[in-house]
Amino acid sequence: MNETMKNLVADFSNHLDQALTIGRENSFVPSNKDIRNIIITGLGGSGIGGKIISQLVSGTCPVPIYINNDYKLPAFVGPHTLVVACSYSGNTEETLSSVEQSLAAGAEVFCITSGGKLAEIAREKNLGVITVPGGFPPRAAFGLTFPQLYAALNIYGFIDKQYQAVIEQVIGVLNASEEDIKRDAYVLAEKLHGKTPVIYSEAGFEGVAIRFRQQLNENSKVLCWHHILPEMNHNELVGWAGGDENVAVVLIQNESDFYRTKERFVFSKNVMGDKTSTIIDLKSQGDSDLFRALYLIHLTDWTSCYLADLRNVDAVEINVINKLKSRLAEF
Repeated sequence: MNETMKNLVADFSNHLDQALTIGRENSFVPSNKDIRNIIITGLGGSGIGGKIISQLVSGTCPVPIYINNDYKLPAFVGPHTLVVACSYSGNTEETLSSVEQSLAAGAEVFCITSGGKLAEIAREKNLGVITVPGGFPPRAAFGLTFPQLYAALNIYGFIDKQYQAVIEQVIGVLNASEEDIKRDAYVLAEKLHGKTPVIYSEAGFEGVAIRFRQQLNENSKVLCWHHILPEMNHNELVGWAGGDENVAVVLIQNESDFYRTKERFVFSKNVMGDKTSTIIDLKSQGDSDLFRALYLIHLTDWTSCYLADLRNVDAVEINVINKLKSRLAEF
């Protein structure tokens, strides 16, 4: 089954290309509501894109973007809120609950899905919707769904279409560099094998760190944690007094990181180095944060697959989540 997941990871650039076409062909005309805030609601592989885009566009989007990964929405949601509901299957119960509350509150709702109940609601309520191809594990459909968040924000006039050129550039570079990326990913997986991974990034790239953690959880079947700088320098850095050789540190770093945070990385690395010899500097490529994020996501997706190989586990299998869904269906 690992070959199945590897084939899906290998299709990442193709998925990005498909996604751009799907987004461009969407003809939805939004309402003229005065949108003053945005909520992106979703969970797991469907929801992580919201966290990532909220950070990547924070410097340009004129209204605040909030992320919701729960059944309930905050009380401020109302007629001035745009709720972007992301559920790849269309049947995520927490997301459907959020959509129901959004509609009751008079919010503007836009959906990103492959079908299911969410697509039915979009048709019944005449909501904006972008439909992507179905049939994949949600985490493997990131390349199809993530660009649709950009398309949705563009439809409502909160960002321009510059993202399209960046994604096209990423597609070209990934295709040209795929073997190098796979080689680097395998080396990283070897260093993580038999260890507890700990992932650190600058605050503005936390979404990318979370994506890596989630992929290690689901594909590689390992526990790990993540934290961000500078926040971890005010708490977790002290906890490194209890660090040891069983921990493997991954430091996600970008050229665009704040200069004082770069110094914090250097100091923190020295502290961690007193406890573990496995510290990996994972540096992005590209001249924009969107490029850097997509590059890192593709590399770490491959890492999670290779670590699954090294651990001799099935990268596709998520039986425990399916059991939980069956249990909840009894209520």
